[in-house]
Amino acid sequence: MRISNYFLWSIILVVAFMFSACQNENPVSTTLVDPNLKISSIEGDVPPGELTEDEIAGVIHMRLEEKLARDVYIMFGNLYNHQVFLNIQAAEQKHMDAMKKIIIRYELEDPVIVDDPGVFSDPDFQALYDQYILQGQISLAEAFLVSKTIEEVDITDLEYQLSFVDNQDVIKVYTNLLAASQSHLAAFIKCIGSTVQVPNGI
Repeated sequence: MRISNYFLWSIILVVAFMFSACQNENPVSTTLVDPNLKISSIEGDVPPGELTEDEIAGVIHMRLEEKLARDVYIMFGNLYNHQVFLNIQAAEQKHMDAMKKIIIRYELEDPVIVDDPGVFSDPDFQALYDQYILQGQISLAEAFLVSKTIEEVDITDLEYQLSFVDNQDVIKVYTNLLAASQSHLAAFIKCIGSTVQVPNGI
């Protein structure tokens, strides 16, 4: 059955509008993605204290997880030149910087030995990066799904860390990163929702 030109153009306009809405979406709120302000505001008032082994492991893990997000979004931004990736990769850089401040403050060893995109000293994170890029290269839609997964994992991990961390400076940074990840997740879900399937036969 043939579909009228009017119906065809209606679908094209809907797709263009929804893609534009996602493309122009500014998912990055400066109040959510500048954790450097949060930590610097308490550095003079709150002593570093002590971190348990689990808390140290958490800081190291979150530093790498923020790098993973940034590096994947850099690659997707280069592949698709989509504004959502360009915006959020800049936010993830700030998240990385916030975690580095925690590492320096507590005199921990930074797991980011070489800060080159796509390069990880931890083999598990390297494998995740490679897997995400392989999937995201399939299509823009797959890249959105990968990004949604990254933010969901980030949210789960941050909520877990917040369940036992008791140092106020670390709590403030994690809380701020959690709010930012929730904002990023909402942006990617919106982009996934903007994908419209055109009926066969057009």
